[in-house]
Amino acid sequence: MTLALLCFHLAVTGVLLPRRLAGSARLQARPAAGAALWLALMASFTVALLLTAHHALEPFAHPPAGLLGLLPHAEPAEPVLPHTHDWWLLTAGGALSATLVTAVGLRTGRARRRHRAVLDVIAVPDRRWGALVLEHARPTVYCLPGRRSRVVLSRGALRLLDERQLTAAVAHEHGHIRGRHHLFRLPADTFALLLGPLPLARLGRSEVALLLEMAADDAALERVSRDELASALCALATGGAPVREASADGATLGATSTGVLARVRRLARPGSGRRRLTWRLGVSVLPLLPYLLVCAPHP
Repeated sequence: MTLALLCFHLAVTGVLLPRRLAGSARLQARPAAGAALWLALMASFTVALLLTAHHALEPFAHPPAGLLGLLPHAEPAEPVLPHTHDWWLLTAGGALSATLVTAVGLRTGRARRRHRAVLDVIAVPDRRWGALVLEHARPTVYCLPGRRSRVVLSRGALRLLDERQLTAAVAHEHGHIRGRHHLFRLPADTFALLLGPLPLARLGRSEVALLLEMAADDAALERVSRDELASALCALATGGAPVREASADGATLGATSTGVLARVRRLARPGSGRRRLTWRLGVSVLPLLPYLLVCAPHP
């Protein structure tokens, strides 16, 4: 029964829910909370996978309690040890996951430092926009996040965009930096690196990237209007800038790197992004749900 519940949870979080949630307008209405929900699903899948491996290797190590272990019940004839080793398993799994995320983060950090060193040599500071300007004809706007963040504009972008469009594009990049969106992308990129074919990994990585772009759009809307931001996105996407996915190593975040059409359509809709307690509760409970379902200790 325990393994069946765990396998069911893996199927729901790894396959069914990702396909259901991909492109959800409700998540796009609250993009930061939506990105957190995708990361919580990845954490929940990881916990369930660890517990599945544990119960498959030691199916009779202890009688499963499940949610019944949280309810009043008669004492067993023989003493039952609490499932303390399950907590050790989760601790070991968490340490392994943290190590993998740190390794990917260090690799991304090295790429970012190399990129920053090149920019500091070849780019020209522009005090008006608080950015580095590249002598390049292709319109490009992106940022290098981190402790020594940079916003980068190409000469082509300066020629293509008017003042309000440039304000929108730069505000979008500062939204990435202030929100530390590169830290949200890091666990999603690591999960996708390990479990790429899984729908949760494949869809989750792209959805987290899209939702973070939308969160940066919302930050830009504090300084510009929806029309100005949408026109800047369209101008960059059609003015010679490649509409591509964000860089594979996550080193840079670009104004037109992800989901331009979806973002412009969202900007055309009325805003409705109130945060609700249920979102925070769901994000908090999801990673613990596998344990609560099948490994809750006896009182």
